[in-house]
Amino acid sequence: MKGPGSIRVFLLIICLYGLLGANVSAQTSFSMGEDLFMQNRPQEALVHLEAVVAQDPAHVQAFLYLGISYLQLGRINDAISTYTAILPRGGSETARIAFNLGNAHFMNGSHDLALEAYTRTLQADPAYSAAYLNRGNTLVRTGDLNGALRDYEAYLRLEPNSPKRPEVMQLMAFIREEAVLAEERRAMAEEIARIAEQERLIAEETARAEAELARQRAEEAAQAEAERRRLLLLEVTQSLQSAAEDSQGLSAGFEDVQIYDGEFELE
Repeated sequence: MKGPGSIRVFLLIICLYGLLGANVSAQTSFSMGEDLFMQNRPQEALVHLEAVVAQDPAHVQAFLYLGISYLQLGRINDAISTYTAILPRGGSETARIAFNLGNAHFMNGSHDLALEAYTRTLQADPAYSAAYLNRGNTLVRTGDLNGALRDYEAYLRLEPNSPKRPEVMQLMAFIREEAVLAEERRAMAEEIARIAEQERLIAEETARAEAELARQRAEEAAQAEAERRRLLLLEVTQSLQSAAEDSQGLSAGFEDVQIYDGEFELE
């Protein structure tokens, strides 16, 4: 009868065989997936690559091929999920994974996320020239032309003989020209704003002057009305005073009237 120790050894052997079998199966799937990927047959490669990452979540190369296959098939969100999942475990492939993630975000129109991914690429590998080029393209989309110019210059320093050099140089010349025009537009806008402010101040001063004139006129009108009413009162009181003087003149005429003290007799 086998003891507990023998049973444990037996179970360990079974586990090891299982792990070895899984690794062999994953490696076989990866080899098949890689062959199909290299033959530019992404749809067929997917089946094998998806099986690999399901069996071995740390198989970085399988994740890389799988993400590219998704991109080739237009499954951008699946590519983003794939690269995002493996990026923390990227190791020496971190720069490539982050670069591909940036491309996926760029294709998806998520420019801010693309910038983050390209910057992560350059943090992992400061000599990754394509990341400078693509980040420059992304900065153009976000309107940061100065930042784009710096990235294009960095790209050409790393790739002086790049076949894309003429296009990049042309784009850089356009950006510099646009920067000059933007400065002219900015200066013009400032001048327009200055003139508008002057006009606003003049309008305010004119409004204050008109308000003050209206106030003065209203005050003058009020004073004139007050004066008119004062004169009217004077006129009325003067008229009353004249009437009083006339009454006094009449009473003075009775001073010579004699009073008859006799009695009247009736016949």
